[in-house]
Amino acid sequence: MSAAALARARAVTNACAGVLVTAFLGGLSGVSPAQAQAQAQVQPAAPLQQATAEELIQQLAPAQSPARSMRNIAPVQRQIDLVVSFDFDSDRLQPDSKPLLERLAQAINSERLQGLRFMVEGHTDAKGSARYNELLSARRAQSVVQFLRSQGVLPQRLEAQGRGFQDLLNKDQPEAAENRRVRIVTLAQ
Repeated sequence: MSAAALARARAVTNACAGVLVTAFLGGLSGVSPAQAQAQAQVQPAAPLQQATAEELIQQLAPAQSPARSMRNIAPVQRQIDLVVSFDFDSDRLQPDSKPLLERLAQAINSERLQGLRFMVEGHTDAKGSARYNELLSARRAQSVVQFLRSQGVLPQRLEAQGRGFQDLLNKDQPEAAENRRVRIVTLAQ
């Protein structure tokens, strides 16, 4: 395996583990930190329609503390995109989304995620005005927060934010279904 391929594999592996090791890779393989970081960028996964509580925990848990020699490298912010269905033009959750959100509440309340805070971001497709979509996505994010609170998640551990269509997953198809999602972001402790 070439040094560049090895560096790319290391960068992707470590990015998935939650830590960018750009300085480390640059030192070992001759790849500059900027090149290693660019190689570590991976395409976002499609939003999840189903996941177990354990899978959600693994996606949201912070990475293990880096080794002493890598302590100055910032961790990657952990996040997961979920398919959460709402009634048309509404913030009312559809019943088929509740089992996934129940498992999300179990994950957030787990020992491994204890003490962490989470941002619930609502995202829309690009159909309609930016202002309308920002308001709708904010109401939908708040609806998810309210559901998680009803499942025992403490209110001080959750924040809601509407992002409208400013962060599309599928920029080539702005009205695609995968753009309509809820993103859960682990916030700094």
